[in-house]
Amino acid sequence: MKKIWVFLFIGLTACHSNKYFRSITREERRSINTAKQSINRNDTCNYVLIITTKGEMVVRLFNETPLHRDNFINKVKEGFYDSLLFHRVINNFMIQGGDPNSKTAKTDQSLGGGSAIGDRIPAEIRVDQHIYHERGALAAARTNNPAKESSNCQFYLVQKPAFRQSELDSNSTKRKLVLNDEQKALYTSKGGTPHLDGNYTVFGEMTSGFNVLDSIAFTKTNKSDRPEKDVQMKMFVIHSVKKK
Repeated sequence: MKKIWVFLFIGLTACHSNKYFRSITREERRSINTAKQSINRNDTCNYVLIITTKGEMVVRLFNETPLHRDNFINKVKEGFYDSLLFHRVINNFMIQGGDPNSKTAKTDQSLGGGSAIGDRIPAEIRVDQHIYHERGALAAARTNNPAKESSNCQFYLVQKPAFRQSELDSNSTKRKLVLNDEQKALYTSKGGTPHLDGNYTVFGEMTSGFNVLDSIAFTKTNKSDRPEKDVQMKMFVIHSVKKK
């Protein structure tokens, strides 16, 4: 009888356990609840809260890129990104993170080569669906492989502010870019990195926390573009849509 009651107690405890990958602090709970209030709860897209040592950002994941969306959501739910670093930061360009080796990295350790268990993710480049590298875009890092397959864990957030028209024209000429009217209007109003369009998969966008994005980008870095003072991250799914 005693063994049965022990089993039942464990079962009941599990049913009422925290829905996140670990117990969360009061401050994290407050941040999660605040972030939830800022999103459209009727949206059919998933949202993730990124808490950093510089502040908080919220990203919305695109349904047009289901392979990247599901991979990211699964890793967030598993706690993969918990305590990892933004290990590559370049002001007026982007901030990059997600290398699992960064969790226990020494101060002078070179980062960027780490990967999660599993294969790379097939490219889901959706320029034809008007998904571009605008400021705040969430995109997948990758190696220089011909299929443009993505890392299964490393990502970046585009930080580049808006171009002046003359600056965009000069940049396009230098890089031999052919931009449509929509891209030109986007990059001179919001900003972004047009030379990455068609080369990397964009699978989401920031909806809040642009001041935090800039704060991280402004961080002093070493010669490897790693922040001299670690910028750590935590992630939580704050709006999850069931697959049909």
